Amino acid sequence: MSDIVALGELLIDFAPDGTANPGGAPCNFLAAAKKYGASCEFIGKVGKDQYGEMLCDTLTNAGVGTNGLVWDDKHETTKAFVTLDDNGDRSFSFLRGADIALEEREINYSIVRECKIFHFAGSLSLTDDPCRSTLKKVVKYAKKRNKLVSFDPNLREPLWKGDLERARKELLWGLENADIVKMSDDEYEFLGEPDFMHNKLVMITAGSKGATLLNAKARVDIACPKVKPIDTTGAGDIFAGAAIAKILEIGKDPAELSEEELKTIGEFACMKASLSTEKMGAIPSIPD
Repeated sequence: MSDIVALGELLIDFAPDGTANPGGAPCNFLAAAKKYGASCEFIGKVGKDQYGEMLCDTLTNAGVGTNGLVWDDKHETTKAFVTLDDNGDRSFSFLRGADIALEEREINYSIVRECKIFHFAGSLSLTDDPCRSTLKKVVKYAKKRNKLVSFDPNLREPLWKGDLERARKELLWGLENADIVKMSDDEYEFLGEPDFMHNKLVMITAGSKGATLLNAKARVDIACPKVKPIDTTGAGDIFAGAAIAKILEIGKDPAELSEEELKTIGEFACMKASLSTEKMGAIPSIPD
């Protein structure tokens, strides 16, 4: 039995210097959660190629289970190409591959049935079938079994090919079906705050400005420590993984967390995410 199961993309991030780093929001998230004490399993699809092998090894070395990993001999492993500005903030372009070919018949439902939290990130997994339909069926399965559902919109506008209204519709579906939502301030501005958000734990990150955590009981604003960022890739995923590991440690319903508990979670997650920006890559940058 694992504490957390995440479904989504597992891909290679090509840094501006050409370095190939393991990545994908769910993978980064799980690697952080595992480092901070949670047991984790991944569900997703990679190509039967050198990059797929590299990513499988990365999960194993991070202590993340691979019982839900599927190998694809028809599609290559998905790739992302990262560019950085002077502040270390990144933008992406994608070469889609195996991640969107995940079919429901390939899902290992036993690991979902046995977990405490099911996590998914939105932009890549919800753009295209069969992965989109597969994800929605797994979310429905998890909710029927009273699992906590965690969601990160992870908006990547280029993947929606100009149809941002469809993006908003799909990501709002993710918000509605989640108990825990982690989003950036830009995503919050894009999606707004639907009426159904009041009964959830919502964590909004704002880069160097810190984060806001709120539920029906309390709201806290958390400042980030001062760092010298060189690469922000994966920082939001590391924030989410650290936060949810701390939520599991506290052991309360996220909607019932007190102001002091939200502060503890937010400070821990902001510290880990901030420190990660001082190194290149996502998983390699997760602080001890």
